[in-house]
Amino acid sequence: MVRLDAVTERIRSSLFFVPMAFVVASVVLALVSIVVDKRLVTNGTELPLGLTSTVDSARAVLSTVAGATITFAGIAFSVSLLLIQQASSQYSPRVVHGLFRDPFNKRIMGVVVGTFTFCLVVLRSVRGSLEEDGSPVIPNLSVGLAVVFGLISILSIVAFINHSAHSMDVSNILANVTAEAKDTVRSQWRSPDSESFDDDPVPDGPDDDDLVVVLDQDGWIQQVDLHALSLASDPGGTVLLSIAVGRYAISGTPLCSIRPVPHDRDESIRCARSSVVIGDTRTMQQDVGYGLRQLADVALKALSPGINDPTTAQDALFHLGSVLHEALEHRPPRRRQSMDDDRVLLLPEATTHRDLVNLAFDEVRLAARGLPRVCLYLLELISLIDESLGDVITDDAREALRSQARLIRDGADGADLSDHDRRRVTDAWEQRFG
Repeated sequence: MVRLDAVTERIRSSLFFVPMAFVVASVVLALVSIVVDKRLVTNGTELPLGLTSTVDSARAVLSTVAGATITFAGIAFSVSLLLIQQASSQYSPRVVHGLFRDPFNKRIMGVVVGTFTFCLVVLRSVRGSLEEDGSPVIPNLSVGLAVVFGLISILSIVAFINHSAHSMDVSNILANVTAEAKDTVRSQWRSPDSESFDDDPVPDGPDDDDLVVVLDQDGWIQQVDLHALSLASDPGGTVLLSIAVGRYAISGTPLCSIRPVPHDRDESIRCARSSVVIGDTRTMQQDVGYGLRQLADVALKALSPGINDPTTAQDALFHLGSVLHEALEHRPPRRRQSMDDDRVLLLPEATTHRDLVNLAFDEVRLAARGLPRVCLYLLELISLIDESLGDVITDDAREALRSQARLIRDGADGADLSDHDRRRVTDAWEQRFG
């Protein structure tokens, strides 16, 4: 199943698949419309005056629409590449992945290249009276459809430019990342109304007599099929997973350990490796922390000396807080899971609430030490998350949040700030956490 999910993710992130589908559909539609035109001529059906044309006018119309739409396609691809380059340099290279997945842009490109292809196929069927059997072939219905598709393409380009301009608004980029990250949390972690939030004990490490399976390729760990992984052991056996989604896999390092050693070692190794999807980029399919990583990166970019945009940092931080609130409200997967046939799966490297809190704030608070206004934003955000979750949050997560608040206060106290600014940060901490 994870292999199918990986293929689906690649298709969703591809700028090629949807336009290709439109091209294929336009070829089929053009061939069908040409057949319909021939039937209309055979049956002697007269079309409205606005749909009739001569051989020369049909060729001129089709050539004009085809030339215009291929120009539009060049504009659309150029604008897309410009947006990707701008988002990568101004916000973060990691938010570019979301722009590739924008279905609106891919459909617009599909409409434009599909119209171009339709015109080419129909243009090929237009024949004058001096060609072949001497009777002219003018697919009037198809020419009319080409004009309609050309008008749709023009409006599509206008809509594309409007959509592209709005999609570069940092608030829209952050909102898209936030929505996808929250969906990942809801799909991968247990709901707030599940059992108590007491943390499962961390399993022991591998024993010396375990079968240790090592990774056979490099890349980002995108997905792990836990059920398929558990089948690497014999019934009643235990599999200890040594990796976690969102980390970088290095060939030759441990993937998992299996105890007792299974009867068919080669099959177990194959089964374990096939349960893990490794790719060149991180994805948010199972990676709960990747959304926080992207939002923190945008905040860090905004706080860098070359950009120095605290307002964008504030926007990114509060979107980050929204994702973190969702994650702290849910419960991480159990570190000890019972599978089929009395198999046991141990997940000592599974992401915890504390991991996410540290991921969200560690780097940002260091970058914000000399910016009292951003320190106040951070303290406000941590306080809002702490208070809003109430008894739902675990003690470990609450302590992690308050530890970050103390570090923010201490960082501002040791930074090169005026006494007034230091006092503002200290007073804010005492008011919210003192």
